[in-house]
Amino acid sequence: QVQLVESGGGLVQAGGSLRLSCAASGRSYINTMAWFRQASGKDREFVAAIRWSGSSTYLDSVKGRFTISRDNAKNTVYLQMDSLKPEDTAVYSCAADIPGAIGTVSNPLYYNYWGQGTQVTVSS
Repeated sequence: QVQLVESGGGLVQAGGSLRLSCAASGRSYINTMAWFRQASGKDREFVAAIRWSGSSTYLDSVKGRFTISRDNAKNTVYLQMDSLKPEDTAVYSCAADIPGAIGTVSNPLYYNYWGQGTQVTVSS
């Protein structure tokens, strides 16, 4: 079993920055880790994913503003969020896949493990 614990959410004004962290335990190698978000009353939305190699994929609306990174030695993934907008307000959750996972990294069904989520609120 893999446990994921997020931290770093909070309240920030539009244009500000936040850095989310997600620490994984229970397995030393996790190929793909990702961030999803869910705003109130909306479906869960893919934000960004990063593979063990460091290659990454982003939601178009966050490209150039958000940066996903990981520290494989610490089994931790980060999401640096800059130039935040009110529409970025959501609960952000990290996710981790299992060995041999098949599918697209932007699909939540690709992942077997989820964190509890951390609230990000951007005021206008």
